[in-house]
Amino acid sequence: MAIIPLEKITAELSDVAMGRRPAELVIKNGRLVNVNTHEILSGIDVAVYKGRIALVGDASGCIGEGTEVIDASGYYLAPGFMDGHIHVESSMMTVSQYSNTVVPHGTTAIFMDPHEIANVLGLRGVRLMMDEARQVQLRVYATVPSCVPAAPGFEDAGAVIGADEIAQALQWENMAGLGELMNFPGVVFSDPETHREIAVTLAAGKPVTGHFSIPDTGSMLNAYVASGVRSCHESVRAEDAVAKMRLGLYAKIREGSAWHDLKEVIRAITEYQLSSRFAVLVSDDTHPDTLVKLGHLDHIVRRAIEEGVNPITAIEMVTLNTAECFMMSKDFGSISPSKVADILLISDLSRVTVDKVIIGGSLVAEDGRMIRTEAPLTYPDWSKHTVNLGKTLTLEDFLLAADGETATVRVMEIEEAKVGTRHITADLPVVEGNVPADTAQDVAKVALFERHNATGTRGLGFTRGFGLKAGAVASTVAHDSHNLLIVGVNEADMAFAGNELVKAGGGMIAVRDGKILALLELPVAGLLTDRPVKEVQAQVEKLDEAWKQLGCNLVSPFMTMALLGLPVLPELRISNRGLVDTLNFKFVDVLV
Repeated sequence: MAIIPLEKITAELSDVAMGRRPAELVIKNGRLVNVNTHEILSGIDVAVYKGRIALVGDASGCIGEGTEVIDASGYYLAPGFMDGHIHVESSMMTVSQYSNTVVPHGTTAIFMDPHEIANVLGLRGVRLMMDEARQVQLRVYATVPSCVPAAPGFEDAGAVIGADEIAQALQWENMAGLGELMNFPGVVFSDPETHREIAVTLAAGKPVTGHFSIPDTGSMLNAYVASGVRSCHESVRAEDAVAKMRLGLYAKIREGSAWHDLKEVIRAITEYQLSSRFAVLVSDDTHPDTLVKLGHLDHIVRRAIEEGVNPITAIEMVTLNTAECFMMSKDFGSISPSKVADILLISDLSRVTVDKVIIGGSLVAEDGRMIRTEAPLTYPDWSKHTVNLGKTLTLEDFLLAADGETATVRVMEIEEAKVGTRHITADLPVVEGNVPADTAQDVAKVALFERHNATGTRGLGFTRGFGLKAGAVASTVAHDSHNLLIVGVNEADMAFAGNELVKAGGGMIAVRDGKILALLELPVAGLLTDRPVKEVQAQVEKLDEAWKQLGCNLVSPFMTMALLGLPVLPELRISNRGLVDTLNFKFVDVLV
């Protein structure tokens, strides 16, 4: 939704506040959640003109013949919630469907990092999402993807984005800064190209968002912050967030579908008793099932309150703090004169029950529903048909040759609801010269195929922790290069799953004994569908049930699986070029 620049209507706003001009909207008699002063004020009116707030207090003198009046008796008035780090692609929905889903939950703005689609389609993909974003009521800001691919030299994506492309994209409308800088070694060891990306962003007067995923809180963290990085969402321990906030780095506390970091990390506020000024609540990656059943930022604010955070403080962490993090508090973050009129009416503050959502002075959602839903953008043909292997997969593509009766192999051990893996080893039996999966040890086989340019490259490895007893699962959602990722305990099913996803144009699939148990088609870049959220949710539920039929009972296992191919997260990952020791940033052999 378009914003009238403040400098163009300063006199008009003053006229409204003084009663010389009627307001277009007056919200009467609410209880104001004042994030400026950390207090709740009763009997407060808010006068709105041309999408901005003219007065907060007694607005009786602002009401004219054409003024719309909303009675807020019994409601709390809070600023619109803002998600400071989100990948819309992780919802598997297009921007319009995403807007329809999250706005009724009180989300009025997001700062998305579209590096998923960028890794497949480059800046053209980012432009597609931003073109669609101009048509929706949700305020969509984006950061320019900084790491495409995420780990140059260790993997192959569908595009390459460097400092020159970043400088160009930063000039586009609603580009809010540089996307999460996952290449933290490039920052701390002063890689020239990495620092050139930072430099062009700082020169444009925009923030650099971070991704510092190792537990160092000393010189490496200082070097990272010293480069100008402004925020980081990768804290998984309270002490990580404490160290970052003490250095003036915004700690974005994450609670998504699979990454449940809030319970531990929020202790930086509740137990360490730090000021929450540099704390921001974010979702990062959220699946449709979570959005439909639990909500979006309303759910995350509620979770913070459940962990002992004062409700006003929790709301500050998705409003004022977010706006200040992105240097946009001139327009957003509080219910104050001059600010954009993005306002929530909340009936129950502790349960964060959002009843009405106002964006730019217009009521856009009420009682959990959009008043007017967005029509999806028709995505062009070139954004589809992006799964290109150049061959049909066969059982032989998944065999690992070894001599003897047993082989010691490196294994990525996953932990439920966590982003990290442990680098462990396992002794597996050798059968007719091949090292297969071993369900007795909960060790499945993993393969990752380059799917953008049909290079024929493939990585092969093992993982533990999924509990698979049969069949295979596959996905073209495999962060961040989004190559074709297949996990299974049966090589024939692994080949079958991969070939079926190629036919579908991408998505997620679960198979057993050569039969499809569940298939979620994601035709746009192998990442997105324009189907409504309820349809996507139903397909995700079928996929989740299929995983259970195969033996896996993890929460959102497909999201945990999708990170096996991200070679910037500890400790061991797989790419289309092989296994990567991500603590020492080097390739390692599968066989020890």
